[in-house]
Amino acid sequence: MKLNKISLAVLCAISLSQYAIANETETENQKIKTANIEKIEVKGSYIAGYNAHSASGASRLDLAIVDIPQSISVITDAQLQDFQLHDINTALDSATGVNVERIETDRTYYTARGFDITNFQIDGIGLPLTSGNNHADEDTAIYDRIEVIRGANGLMTGVGNPSATINFIRKRPTADNQLSVSGTYGSFNNTRLEADGSVKLNDTFAARAVALTQSKDSYLDRYHTDKNIVYVFLEANLSQDTTLSLSHSYMNNDATGNNWGALPLFYTDGSATNYDSSTNTSADWSNWQVVKNNTVLELSHHFNDNWRLRGTYSHKTTDEDTELFYVYGTPDKETELGLTGYGSEYDLDDQSDLVDIYVDGNFSLFAREHQVVAGVNYSKMSYTDSSLYDFTTGNGFPAMPDLNTWDGNTPMPTFADGLRGSDVTREQQAAYFTGRFSIVDDLHLIVGGRYNDWQAEGESYEVDQQADYQQFIPYLGAVYNITPELVAYASYTENFVAQTEKDSVGVFLDPITGESREVGVKSELFNGRLITSLAYFDVKQTNIAILDPDTVDLPIDMQTYYGSDGISSTGFEFEVAGEIYPGLNASIGYTDFDIEGDDTVAAYTPNKLLKFAATYDFETIDGFSIGINMRWQDDISRSQGVVAAGFDNAGAEIITEQDAYAVIDLMAKYQITDQLGLAVNAYNVGDEKYINSLYWAQGYYGAPANYSATLTWKM
Repeated sequence: MKLNKISLAVLCAISLSQYAIANETETENQKIKTANIEKIEVKGSYIAGYNAHSASGASRLDLAIVDIPQSISVITDAQLQDFQLHDINTALDSATGVNVERIETDRTYYTARGFDITNFQIDGIGLPLTSGNNHADEDTAIYDRIEVIRGANGLMTGVGNPSATINFIRKRPTADNQLSVSGTYGSFNNTRLEADGSVKLNDTFAARAVALTQSKDSYLDRYHTDKNIVYVFLEANLSQDTTLSLSHSYMNNDATGNNWGALPLFYTDGSATNYDSSTNTSADWSNWQVVKNNTVLELSHHFNDNWRLRGTYSHKTTDEDTELFYVYGTPDKETELGLTGYGSEYDLDDQSDLVDIYVDGNFSLFAREHQVVAGVNYSKMSYTDSSLYDFTTGNGFPAMPDLNTWDGNTPMPTFADGLRGSDVTREQQAAYFTGRFSIVDDLHLIVGGRYNDWQAEGESYEVDQQADYQQFIPYLGAVYNITPELVAYASYTENFVAQTEKDSVGVFLDPITGESREVGVKSELFNGRLITSLAYFDVKQTNIAILDPDTVDLPIDMQTYYGSDGISSTGFEFEVAGEIYPGLNASIGYTDFDIEGDDTVAAYTPNKLLKFAATYDFETIDGFSIGINMRWQDDISRSQGVVAAGFDNAGAEIITEQDAYAVIDLMAKYQITDQLGLAVNAYNVGDEKYINSLYWAQGYYGAPANYSATLTWKM
């Protein structure tokens, strides 16, 4: 589906349509809602900045961030817009404690506190990623903000790693009619056109729509992407107390020249390779198309001022079609030869259905006010994928020339051999409960739990996926108000991950169990304009499958495993978000932790991360602001084996190293008129050359210095 000028004109016309406002008398319930809206508008000076005061993905309790006993960051709409963070990878680059592992152009992993992030939510509901990673250049245009709940999120997910949960909050109709149209042009022929409109049709119906089209080349040879997105959110106030909404998002990301795998990082003598940043292992026929559709139906009903029912149904599908080219082997330092190509056709179809229903409300007991949430959840995810190869024509595994001069020209394989794949279904039924109880005036206790009944069946690349687990996940937290501006908190929660490995008697290993403990302090300063937090965490996973060394040489279906003591990380995080000085908004986060139990993970994971974003609005130049967005990480490394016989240093350990580095982005924007604004962004202004990730044994380099300019018209 391609967006054209007509499509965008229609969107603009809808957003500009006339609206009617009825002057009906409000009920007391409506007055409460209106008061809440007015409160948000009054505090817009910092809500619109880098300080968000609430996060819905942690517990479903209506709590301020300072009252939630976990580390939480929010990437606000202002931060997304200031630094043109158009995709979730660049957005999460700015999140405290999150490391974005770019292992390929169109496949990305995410980690926090030393563990993979697999739980991604939309408006507080979601499922773990199918394979633990994200495919394609997923856009942020349809999201109002992004919440990052670090540690295990046992209440809302239960399944997954004790790393973090990413909750994407979608854009919804606004109280007033509005329209924004922006156009961006930047380095590498980056052309982007985006429209975002909200309209209140009458007292009952409102709508919001987002549409964009983007086409761009890349600093990488041959790599090009075309992206098109349409998002529509329809909302109906069925009565004074009942709201129904229906939304749908469509994304089509078409990449050509994408890599599969990445560059070799060392030569046969063990020394490091050093390719140009633009070097790409893709063939000139490589392509990866990803189409995602997501339909969400929501019903919200207020029984009275204190109690509410919310039900959500989500249906999501993903269709991927690819033709890929992988390069493996170790090149010779003198000739640059010794590599082999490897072609494959990969197709994936997955769909997930999720139903979530809960009630939440306030009640009085022993002359104190308390809050409670209780809900049920059902989800089903199924996927099929297939891989084909070329073992017969000679084009499937060609000998590679020097990558430094390769132009991607290699014959197209005939993908008709070695069919392999997956056909897997996973289901989960869950019930959860959370209560926030006022024990004394300044002490609140949060107690909850989630019962998960989780099943899986099918086969993935000759590995049986059969599993059936029932697990109760507890949650315990406490928040104590030391002063009106300062709180101390502590929390404990768990989660689990199913395993498909079998032990020596052929029985599937028990799930991996994760635990997350955290203590910290949070404060609200300057009348709430600034939030600060300091947290100490202790996270552990146990019973991780380890291959029995006595079976390492046996066929895969005969190998056995045992549960290990696991991996743990301990450390601290510090964060500041909000207006630290009149006109100066900032988001600052520092993470420092140590990993024990897995030397490989400890080596390739940066255990010191600094994220810093700030903008300053000049009082003397109305409408003019400047900003900086910086991320820094310490050094990482990966052991790559030993040097082979025949070299003077035979037997020496090969270690790939990436020194500590910082990537700095700058921005400046000027509001030319009330409706028209211009923004200029510069990325990696220091032209730092660095390997994106050592999560895998291969890697490729980050983007060099590049620039963009955006013109935005609003009404």
